[in-house]
Amino acid sequence: MSDTRSTPAVGESPGTHPPAGEPSADGSGRFWSPRRVPAALVAVLLLGGAGLLLYDIAAVRAHHSAMRWRRALARQLAERPLDDPWVLAGAGVVAALGLWLVVLAVTPGLRGLLPMRRPHPDVRAALRRDAAALVLRDRAMDVSGVRAVRVRMRRRRADVRVVSHFRDLDDVRADLDTVLTAAVRDLGLTRPPTLSVHVARPGRKG
Repeated sequence: MSDTRSTPAVGESPGTHPPAGEPSADGSGRFWSPRRVPAALVAVLLLGGAGLLLYDIAAVRAHHSAMRWRRALARQLAERPLDDPWVLAGAGVVAALGLWLVVLAVTPGLRGLLPMRRPHPDVRAALRRDAAALVLRDRAMDVSGVRAVRVRMRRRRADVRVVSHFRDLDDVRADLDTVLTAAVRDLGLTRPPTLSVHVARPGRKG
């Protein structure tokens, strides 16, 4: 396994890079996603629907007949009972869409960015998960006896799986705990993840 090194990708303050939003209300410092695509879709749908409805109402006020779709919709709403399967299905779809929009509105998003400590009140930065995982992998590869490393970085935990081809496994694990603990501290994250280190021989699961 090659030891490829790379400079961690960092997302800076909201005014510098578009992906960074405002701090979350719970004080966690997470970056908020702009979510431009869902907002644009909702705006276009509402604008189109409202414009079409206003046009039809204005046409009726000008003594023209209402559009066929509005007459059909009014008739269906008047004739169908509330327990009709189509009415229930439509209500379920609308409720699901509304719940989805509420979730988007109250959650920060951008789970791929790990907020970093703020050395200055006007500076905000974040480290991408894949960059943080690469840093931990590179540090682990420097430990004697390590043959291969796989790191899975989550928001609260870092799972590190190591294959060791020589040295005692307990010694390798002890060195990894020391090196990776220092590496996590050096990342400068607001909420350092909990380390979970597994060491095994080639062909075995640790």
